[in-house]
Amino acid sequence: MARTGYRQPMTTTDEVLTQLDAAARAFHFADPDHGYLHAIDARLHAYRDEQRWAMVIEMVGYHSRAGNVIDVLHCFGNCLTGGAPGYGAGDFLERIENMHALEHVGQPGGRGGMVPVVVRGETLLARAEAGDQLWDVLRRLVPEYRDLLLADEQELRHRLPEDLPRVLVLQEWWHRDPARHDQLPSQTETFQQLAQVLADGDVAAYRPTQRPNTHWSFWPESGTL
Repeated sequence: MARTGYRQPMTTTDEVLTQLDAAARAFHFADPDHGYLHAIDARLHAYRDEQRWAMVIEMVGYHSRAGNVIDVLHCFGNCLTGGAPGYGAGDFLERIENMHALEHVGQPGGRGGMVPVVVRGETLLARAEAGDQLWDVLRRLVPEYRDLLLADEQELRHRLPEDLPRVLVLQEWWHRDPARHDQLPSQTETFQQLAQVLADGDVAAYRPTQRPNTHWSFWPESGTL
């Protein structure tokens, strides 16, 4: 039975980092070097109030097995409205609606020039050259069409309380050492500082000293499995 007047304890940095580390150990943390996902883009959202916290990390990439560009939402927090921390079946958002027409883009004898790519009902144009890999062509949709590839507000909050305030959005950040696949979030400056923001509400606690490395060019081995 719930206690009358009970209030959830205040968030601590240890609580945040423990959950992120657990997800990383279970391979449910955001990974720009994922073997099945050719990295395209990323974004991070932090939410909090006095008792609740949440974080959503978007990783957009061309998924070679799914045959589409996917925005994978990695959801964390002490107030998730469904599912476990990390990602679940509803967190994989397919973006390209005409993949069947793009199969031979960039290949010898295939289509070149400005190629139409349909995203959310909008026809976008990406440049293709003979010999390009499909994911390289799709990367050229960024930055002009970036917002169409990333999640909208409804998608972002599909596992979050509607009234939870967003306090910080990162368009890029230092994620981890590319050479250290076993590096936990709690061992990085970025997530140590973000945990402080979520615990105290002081956005100024996020003061990175390391160069952002979420751009796809830092992860040349992504998608190579």
